[in-house]
Amino acid sequence: MEHAEEYVYTVGKGVLRRLVHYASPHKNVVAGAMGILVLATVTDVLGPILMKTFIDKYLAVQSFPPTDIILLAVSYLVLQWITATGNYTQMILFQRVSQHVIQTLRVQVFSKVQRLSVSFFDRTPAGSLISRITNDTQAIEDLFTSALAPFLQNGILTIGILISMFALSVQLALICLLLIPVFLFIMAMYRRLSFRVFHLARHRLSELNASLNESLQGMYLIQAMRQEARLIQQFSSVNNAYKQARVRNIKINSMMLRPLVDIIYYATLILVIAFFGFHSLTSVVDVGVIYAFVNYLERFFEPINTIMERLNILQQALVAADRVFRLLDETSLADVGKGGEHPRITRGDVVFENVSFSYDGVHPVLSKISFHVKPGQTVALVGHTGSGKSSIVNLLMRFYPYTSGQIRIDGVPLERYQDGELRSQLGLVLQDSTLFTGTIADNIRFGRNGVDDDKVQWAARFVQADPFIAQLPDSFQHRIKERGAAFSSGQRQLLSFARTIAGDPKVLILDEATASIDTETEEAIQTSLRRMRMGRTTIAIAHRLSTIQDADLILVLQHGEIVERGTHQELLNHGGLYHKMYLLQKGVGERA
Repeated sequence: MEHAEEYVYTVGKGVLRRLVHYASPHKNVVAGAMGILVLATVTDVLGPILMKTFIDKYLAVQSFPPTDIILLAVSYLVLQWITATGNYTQMILFQRVSQHVIQTLRVQVFSKVQRLSVSFFDRTPAGSLISRITNDTQAIEDLFTSALAPFLQNGILTIGILISMFALSVQLALICLLLIPVFLFIMAMYRRLSFRVFHLARHRLSELNASLNESLQGMYLIQAMRQEARLIQQFSSVNNAYKQARVRNIKINSMMLRPLVDIIYYATLILVIAFFGFHSLTSVVDVGVIYAFVNYLERFFEPINTIMERLNILQQALVAADRVFRLLDETSLADVGKGGEHPRITRGDVVFENVSFSYDGVHPVLSKISFHVKPGQTVALVGHTGSGKSSIVNLLMRFYPYTSGQIRIDGVPLERYQDGELRSQLGLVLQDSTLFTGTIADNIRFGRNGVDDDKVQWAARFVQADPFIAQLPDSFQHRIKERGAAFSSGQRQLLSFARTIAGDPKVLILDEATASIDTETEEAIQTSLRRMRMGRTTIAIAHRLSTIQDADLILVLQHGEIVERGTHQELLNHGGLYHKMYLLQKGVGERA
């Protein structure tokens, strides 16, 4: 319970403070909206006063002077018009501020996601991030439009009604005033009971989005393996867990919000009527006073009911804001260049010196890896799955920080290079290429703003992708669907090669880049790769040893260590692990 109280306090204070900070650039608009809100509240409160005057001064005595009645009616209508216009205007202003805040928050969250480390994405489902950027920020918008603004409006209205009540009857107004601590206690109890449920519901919603995202991404495999029923069952289970959390929320709302306030209202109404009844035994009670007080009593409980009903939205929004701010406060950022220097990569000389690495800090993945790739050389990394090949590439690309040792490019430690220089001079081609929504030309020049149309077409010809591009309806301006689903894996990989070559990097990193390409396409691209490697340092990971036989150096990895090194022929003559792998692949190829 202590933890719960501490959490509620943190959310209630810290999160609200940060949200208010986002609204501070629009403080003039907020101040104007609040001013209009106060005006609308005053005119709203004055309405029953005019009705009391009409009942006691004119209706009770059956006197209806035309001028007075018309003036009273016009005044009442003007007050109602000011109230309606003021409420409309302040709502528009608050909505405008909320939209600016949500726009800023979403951009900040998305920008933060772009700067997070690869390790963060390894442990965080994509659907969960999507839920935070969309659903949670939408809940924060509801906080401004459906919670904070009504809280202010109804809070000011409650104060105005209390003042009017005191003008009519001090004793009864004191009774209503004493109800305020009761309502505050109910609100505090509601927050304590509901915060766990709201957090659980938000967590279940993230799981729901993650499950949906995973299913949509793997739809081909799901249908190929006939796993539709299992995935439906899995999704239904997650959806049911979310439903149960929402049901618990509904039960708390049903118990703690309007029903409880209605009971207090009817009890107070009985007390007020009894008070006037006993008072009428000893003195005359004006009908207008009874009407005005009962009207104010109803109006007093109306904003209280509104506030209690909006507690649900407020609590959900605070929990959502807490989740968004936790993401904004995430410290697992991608490595960036250190120091004020701006070294340049001009030759592509790569050195690994006693480099060790572990993803979790416990289980070593690489141990004392050392090798030297001279400018223009090609080094191939081979080994069984899990031997550490891709980890070497991840460290060179600075996706992860190495534990010990040092990596140098052109004699400069890797960490001293600025991101722009490192990413522009290291060209990475992965096994699974990624294409983005846009044109063919946009994807080839992706991340290379200085690449013009001539360079785009040259890069496509260089990797021999221009024949299939020429057959497209709009050639290089052909629009790519999501993830390039309309292209074959080989075509997507050719475009990925063209994108890499267009940047003219000094170092090429090929992570099983030809694994998804058919034999005919591979033969064509190998010719292009040989031309591309001239004058460039190349580090290639390959499972098919036939693709790296001309490498200047082959490193054989096993359990995170380099166990053999040499040229293709030297390793065959050695008769070690590489020789066994070669015979195994050759035997498989012959049997095939």
